[in-house]
Amino acid sequence: MRARLAVAVAAAATVLTTAGAATAGASAPPPGEKAPRAFVALSSVDPTILQEMRYVRPHNFVGDPVDGYRQPVCILTRPAAQALHRAQVRLLRQGYSLKVYDCYRPQRAVDHFVRWAEDLGDERRKAEFYPRVDKSRLFEDGYIAKKSGHSRGSTTDVTLVRLPALPAPRPRPGQESVPCHAPQAERYPDNSVDMGTGFDCFDTLSHTDDPRVQGTQRANRDLLRSALAAEGFVNLPEEWWHFTHKPELFPDTYFDFPVAHRSVAGHRP
Repeated sequence: MRARLAVAVAAAATVLTTAGAATAGASAPPPGEKAPRAFVALSSVDPTILQEMRYVRPHNFVGDPVDGYRQPVCILTRPAAQALHRAQVRLLRQGYSLKVYDCYRPQRAVDHFVRWAEDLGDERRKAEFYPRVDKSRLFEDGYIAKKSGHSRGSTTDVTLVRLPALPAPRPRPGQESVPCHAPQAERYPDNSVDMGTGFDCFDTLSHTDDPRVQGTQRANRDLLRSALAAEGFVNLPEEWWHFTHKPELFPDTYFDFPVAHRSVAGHRP
């Protein structure tokens, strides 16, 4: 157990080192770009939780870095971050670590998603992320909306990684065109456990309780959901990865400060 925990801590230390380098000597953020004091960097609460912030880089359903994501840092309200920490402590004892793909999401990022969804000619990432859904139906089917609970700060997209947490292999040529619902060994590589689909897979197979998901995949989904439910997180039934900590600290407020270290610089854990 100590060896496994050491691997998780070492991986997270890389995140913290990057954070420190990015914030050293940084000037104060412009007005409106500083988060309220109730928001914290997840790494300040639990440095062992792995982070793979997907919207900072172009490998996502949009195909470009998303507006408002300036650095790969998970930001959450303090109660949500502390609840993730408690779930992580339990999971580490079982040989797993949490890994977050997305946390707080600024409104400008949601607006970027909306513009992309309205541009029916941009289907660069269809083959991987929504191969069985017509792009014209993304709003109607609920995959894209003009507001997101992520912008309220208590929602996270999260998965499990079996310890020791090894890095994902480099993608092979053509893997960005493999459907997100394909067998895990074929689709874009991820060091997470097999959940039956990749993250952000716009497909009914992503529904947490889809009856087609059985065996190890079902057990993995159930383990993630039960560990988070024990700490007050509620799963969105349409997305196995999407969890909101209840009660929300800001149930009616949609924030727009950027995802950056200095947005929460100086905030206590």
